[in-house]
Amino acid sequence: MGECRRGKGQQKTEGHLAQKSCELVADGGRRVCTRRIAGMKMLIKKTNREKEKLDTRSKSISRPWVDEDLRDGTDHHLEEEERYSEAEMIKRSRSFYELLNKRRSVRFLSDEPVPREVIDNVIRTAGTSPSGAHTEPWTFVVVQDPDLKHKIREIVEEEEEINYKKRMGDRWVNDLKRLRTNWIKEYLDTAPYLILIFKQVYGRLPNGKKKTHYYNEISVSIACGMLLAALQNAGLYTVTTTPLNCGPQLRALLQRPANEKLLLLLPVGYPKKDATVPALTRKPLEDIMVVM
Repeated sequence: MGECRRGKGQQKTEGHLAQKSCELVADGGRRVCTRRIAGMKMLIKKTNREKEKLDTRSKSISRPWVDEDLRDGTDHHLEEEERYSEAEMIKRSRSFYELLNKRRSVRFLSDEPVPREVIDNVIRTAGTSPSGAHTEPWTFVVVQDPDLKHKIREIVEEEEEINYKKRMGDRWVNDLKRLRTNWIKEYLDTAPYLILIFKQVYGRLPNGKKKTHYYNEISVSIACGMLLAALQNAGLYTVTTTPLNCGPQLRALLQRPANEKLLLLLPVGYPKKDATVPALTRKPLEDIMVVM
């Protein structure tokens, strides 16, 4: 029977009792207690950890959040401040609010032509939006071809009918009744332009590896807000649409890469002469702002 020596004067434990209290292993002809081996291993690990801590402390600490460390070769220049008088600031802010407060979602758009340069300029404006780490993770697909617009309409209406009848639920459908909207999207044919906004969930580096696009959905959403403001400023009308379950089909139709996901679809144009909008009001300032 094996045994485990526990010090001078202690009894030897034999048989199965010895196996329960201390498993024995052979090592070069001697019997060594595995408990002692485990203890030695723990001591070695502890010593190594302490050594690693000392090595880490001795190395120079990188602090990329400190200004003097943020030097990657990108040129920086002084911001040219354009400051208005308080009276001018109040006037401009009030005028801009009044302009955007006239914005309405219009579902009845005419086929009257819109200058292409205007579309270019409003998308340029959207492209000035801030983005996470300046990754600019957006793609604006402008569709003006009638056949392509009709294919988009077919895809959207097919899915929207299922949405209204099965996916959305009674409460959602009832909430939309006052807007008098359903799965029929005539404006997808009549609007002179459709702008489909895709978010790039990641990019590609020159070597082909993935490039992280931080906060890509928030960044693109901000750009969409700026696009809506630019359209209103140009005197154009739209309705924000998020075609449920249509993204993959539309991405394939428009031949967009796998890293792009559809976020928003905007039909853009002028309203029909008999176009109507629901008489809705917006929340007052005291309901949307908290000053502390």
